[in-house]
Amino acid sequence: MFFGHLADHLILFPTRAPIDAGGAVRRTIPFESGELEIWTAQSRRAQQQGRADVFILRFYGNADRADRWAAMEAEMWNDRAVEIWGMNYPGFGGSTGPARLTRIGPAAVTAFDALRREAAGAPIVAYGASIGVTAALHVGASRPAEIAGLILHNPPPLRQVILRQFGWWNLWLLAGPVALQIPQDLDSIANAKANRMRAIFLLAERDEIVAPRFHRLVLQAYAGEKRIIELRGAHHNDPIGGTALKDLNDAFDWMLDKPH
Repeated sequence: MFFGHLADHLILFPTRAPIDAGGAVRRTIPFESGELEIWTAQSRRAQQQGRADVFILRFYGNADRADRWAAMEAEMWNDRAVEIWGMNYPGFGGSTGPARLTRIGPAAVTAFDALRREAAGAPIVAYGASIGVTAALHVGASRPAEIAGLILHNPPPLRQVILRQFGWWNLWLLAGPVALQIPQDLDSIANAKANRMRAIFLLAERDEIVAPRFHRLVLQAYAGEKRIIELRGAHHNDPIGGTALKDLNDAFDWMLDKPH
């Protein structure tokens, strides 16, 4: 059972079936020997003024895709001039495979560097959900002077979740080798300690995938200023809406209004 890429097979769930991307625009950037698929969408205000004032680099959860959400998310931000860049991980959607945990961190930094060139000095926020948090934290740790802030939705410390949540039923014979295969650049605890920019934590009260006690490990390790938005009654994949969306926009203002 202990073959190479065990963690990739057990953790990653890539899909390639076509998805209606709404008004999002597909683009690709070179990555390793292939390409990364990026879906971009501008808010109505950004379209009207012909440019975005802030860019959001979006990393989605496992088994999810950027093409599903980018267009809808462009209008979440209180009539701000926002442009979303949603990245599909290697092996997901139109991004060249294979799907490997070791490729997520380098792909995330490659996407950030491409966006930085496009943004021409406008602030960039990295927004990760679930496994996407590992990518966002890695970008923050890798490009600390160039990122305006982080939004971290249901953050998973992968090694700790594997060992503490799933290890007991197999006496750690499977969980141990899987945890050892988690790349260092996706270590949410180490990266949280390395980040100093402002961060917004979105924490689902009833998360059934990543237990809330694991969210707290990342939250407690985070070294920068942070705001916490408790998502009352929410499960892991519930969208942000209602009062929580207002709170997110208020915290977004707090994040961007500080000089960097």
